This record gives sequence, C-alpha cells and structure tokens, in this order.
Amino acid sequence: MPGCGTRTFLDSDHYEESLRQAHIELVITSRGRFKSHITWAELHRLLLLRCEEEVPRIGYLSLAPQLAFVAFPAGSGVLPVWGGVEVQEGDIVFHNRGKRQHEWTRGPSCWNLMAMDLGELERYGRAVSGKPLSPPPEGKVLLPSSRDAARLRRLHAQACRLAETKPKILAHPEVARAIEQGLIQALVTCLTAAKVQEGGTAKRDHARIMARFEEVLAEHLTRPPHMPDLCELIGVTDRTLRSCCAEFLGISPSRYVLLRRLKQVRVALRDADPDIANVAELARRHGFTELGRFAGAYRAAFGEAPSTTLRRAPEARFPGP
Repeated sequence: MPGCGTRTFLDSDHYEESLRQAHIELVITSRGRFKSHITWAELHRLLLLRCEEEVPRIGYLSLAPQLAFVAFPAGSGVLPVWGGVEVQEGDIVFHNRGKRQHEWTRGPSCWNLMAMDLGELERYGRAVSGKPLSPPPEGKVLLPSSRDAARLRRLHAQACRLAETKPKILAHPEVARAIEQGLIQALVTCLTAAKVQEGGTAKRDHARIMARFEEVLAEHLTRPPHMPDLCELIGVTDRTLRSCCAEFLGISPSRYVLLRRLKQVRVALRDADPDIANVAELARRHGFTELGRFAGAYRAAFGEAPSTTLRRAPEARFPGP
C-alpha cells in the first residue's frame, strides 16, 4: 500500500532513527541548533526520500543490503563530499551493498535518495539494457547525461512535492504506480547509460584507512589513545591520517574524535534518569576528567550545557512517531 509523509527534526539522534533503511552515525561539525526536514514516499517498488539539513555534518553510513540505493543532490544548498569525492550537480552515487562509507557537507544541504529491491532492479535493468543491473562491489559516482539527470531530478521532485502537499493523491495505488514507472525508467536509464567517475587506487586505499580508523575508534572511544598510538593501531603515519580525514571528513582526526566522544556523552545524558545520574559522573565514565573543559566543549558543540540535556523532559527526549 503506497504511503508518504513529511517531518521536521530538531534532534540529530531522532533524525538518524527515522532513516530506518540505513544505519547512520551523524556528527555535527558546527555550532548551532540542529534542524532537518524529511519528505518520504513509499510506492509499490520504490522508496523515495528528500532530506534537507541546515547544518554541516559528517555521516558514516551503511545501507540495508537487500536494497539498491542511489543518491543525488537536490540541486540546492551545499554539494556533499561522498567517499572523498565532491559530488557535482547532475552526478549520481550508486551505493554498494552494506559497506560503510563517509559523507560530509560544508553547510546547509539537500539530498535525494531512492531505494529499490535488488531483484526488481535486476529485472528492470535486463528489460532496458538486456542484462541484469545490480549495485557495484564498490560505490561509484556516475555521470549521466544532463538530460537524463534532469529528468530523474524532476520526477523525484514532483513525487516529493505531492507527498508534502497532496499526500492522499500520491497514496492512491494507480497514481503511485504511474509515478513509479516513470521514476524507475529514468533511474535505470541513468544507471545503464552513465559514465563512471573513477576514484583511482589512492582513493580506495584512503577509504580502507578511514574504515580502519572507525574500527579503532569504536574500540577505544571512551579512552581514545593519543594520536601517535592511534596512528600505530591503524597502521599509518600521522600525516597520512590527517590527509585522509581532511579528504573524507573535512576536519582533523583529533577534532573528529572529540566530536564523536561528545556525542556519546550526549546520548548517555539524554537517556539517563536526572533524579539519579549527574553530569560529572557520566562525563568521567566516558573519559572526560577535566569537567570545566568538557562543559565548554559540550556547549560549543551542542549549544546547551550538559545539565540542560540531562534535565530535558522525557517527552522531549523521546517524541512519539
């Protein structure tokens, strides 16, 4: 049964949780209140998303392996950097299955996502090109013709506009089927006829370094090692790690580690019982021993004191669907 909707988020954790077909860890990289807006449409064979974000961020994501995912800029706002490649207007990112990848933005951005069952994509690819179509083993940035890219963007925008303004019309099975057929044809045409933007061996090596960086960080986030020891665990020099982080994250490794740790404390504060827990205890539990510096860094990152997060009313922490 087709369905659609739209929702605004003022908390990055709730925004992450709403993207159920993806596992996404967001790190906000600038001061200011988080705000995002999602429009979604679930048709018969396609899932469409339009995501508008008002602050720069880093995303580390993996996508549901049973689906094929394609993403592309919505044509407004700052263009994202995906896997170290700055995606241009008209480009399409054809995601691989299940493998985690970084994406970051420098400012307010808007991006589109389409997801489709793997078997359906293979079938439609065979019908259009004579051979099955499936996600690549490594994610790729594709360069379709300007005409094909514009058609896909236009049809996606029209569907999202209906989801926002006339959801009952889009929820009608026959309307949804007609819109979906046009979108699938446009998508398959782009995927089968587009050129591939080659990243090269160096880009793949850097992607592997960043994946190892995340693995090591996940194992030591509460008590992260000093940078020389962190580099030794990853197996790279300090200079190489800094270069890879600038390319894939847009910030230094030490800044990223700090933001990840602060986010971990924020989740603990949000989930804690304010009648039992206290800020100092939770901060120390997550490796912050200098509480004055911790409080200043927390306020700079999230625009509020850690005690404010802890005291927030339960209904504000866990809003209903």
